[in-house]
Amino acid sequence: MSIILSSATEAPAIIIRDIERVPEMREVETLQKDVWGSNDLDVVPLTMLVASREVGAVLVGAYDESMLVGFVYGFPAYENGQVTHHSHMLAVRPSYRNHNLAYKLKLAQRERVLAQSIKRITWTFDPLQSLNAYFNFGKLGVLADTYKINFYGEATSSFLHQIGTDRLWVTWLLDGERVRQRLQTEKKESMPVPERVPSLVQVALDGAPRRNEPSRVLGQEHLSIEIPSEINALQNKKPALAVEWREATRWAFMEAIASGYLVEEFCRSTRKGQSIGIYLLDHRKEF
Repeated sequence: MSIILSSATEAPAIIIRDIERVPEMREVETLQKDVWGSNDLDVVPLTMLVASREVGAVLVGAYDESMLVGFVYGFPAYENGQVTHHSHMLAVRPSYRNHNLAYKLKLAQRERVLAQSIKRITWTFDPLQSLNAYFNFGKLGVLADTYKINFYGEATSSFLHQIGTDRLWVTWLLDGERVRQRLQTEKKESMPVPERVPSLVQVALDGAPRRNEPSRVLGQEHLSIEIPSEINALQNKKPALAVEWREATRWAFMEAIASGYLVEEFCRSTRKGQSIGIYLLDHRKEF
């Protein structure tokens, strides 16, 4: 099955299709290293891709003619007594990231997982990555009630994994009303930032994390956790400050989730000329 995609801003015709042949899976190995800077030990190998596809894994690629420019990969899972699908990797070449391919790859993954009669997909992402946060919560409509400390260890060979590998574990309820509403229109406007929502962590004027007293925040119906808009640039220029942000947000998410909060939304805003990201949490545990 394949989908041909093109638009006014997309000169080539991008084809979304299943990756089925061994040489194509070898290209998936290479793309992992190109996109994330991982060494051979941190790459999901061809043999794993081949074997997992035989037992229900979904591996979908985006092609510009014969060149693989993006892919999504996940496999059947069993979580909390339910059969689910765990999406392990999604990558798009940097030069193709203005073509909305990540979104289209997730739609293709959703279609294939629903065809297996599975109703939810889970995955993890770094909560300090604001673009991924907006994509996951704003465009796809995921929810999160689990935070993993150093999920892949304290570091890997990837340049993205040098201040720890903390992750939010998110759930995409494929046929739920929330998700269907998000997918009705492809282009989403960032939701307005609610006023007077107490925050566990805020971006101070100097760019540092400012923690607030939990007793003044926890127990409210809604709360927020702020992050800097460009953690990768911060990691390059001020690595000690990036580590501060990891520690502060780790504390905030762990406190909030332990107190029964659910991560529901992500907003982007500007305060006194400073771009920030804002997670919004509701005081309810189950979904």
